[in-house]
Amino acid sequence: MWQGGVFAVWDKLAVANHEGLIQKAIMVAFVVPHDPRWKMAFEDEAKAIKHAFANAPVDVHHIGSTAIPGILAKPIIDLLGIVATLADADAKASALESLGFEAMGAYGIAGRRYFRKTDSNGIRTHHLHVFEQGSQHVERHFAFRDYLIAHPAVAQEYSSLKERLTQSDAPTWDAYLDGKDPFISRVEPQAVDWYRKLNR
Repeated sequence: MWQGGVFAVWDKLAVANHEGLIQKAIMVAFVVPHDPRWKMAFEDEAKAIKHAFANAPVDVHHIGSTAIPGILAKPIIDLLGIVATLADADAKASALESLGFEAMGAYGIAGRRYFRKTDSNGIRTHHLHVFEQGSQHVERHFAFRDYLIAHPAVAQEYSSLKERLTQSDAPTWDAYLDGKDPFISRVEPQAVDWYRKLNR
């Protein structure tokens, strides 16, 4: 089974004795070239999640940068679960915890249930975002993913931006996220409009 593939992080941390070096080691290790094994990692986890939901139907989809071939990504698998009601997700929280997920509630996004998973070394491996059928968040996640897959030049622009943001002298997660915001704010509406036209 896929284990996250970020062992280089710990090698660098072992020899880095300065906060800035440690931060840069983490940033570089967590934005890596696309790994074909991510697809299998998604499929394995999706199967386990569907089993955990048992008699409460859930559709599970691969989203985020690890679902877009050819671009840099954090080696953390993002999954999107679609349920009839959020009560179904709440009722299955303990079952998901048995898979290693931590229940985080809405975690800043109304209408979501967010779960995160780490491995035995404390390395984050999966994010699970659960929404009700018909949520606008489902559409925007699908639209952004599919638009970048269908528009390789835009995908490479996004990948190049990630590379620049993680190669500065003192990269931080806040700066990385803030640096991506203008691209996402510009491209996401285009993606949603394209996605709606495609699915009419």
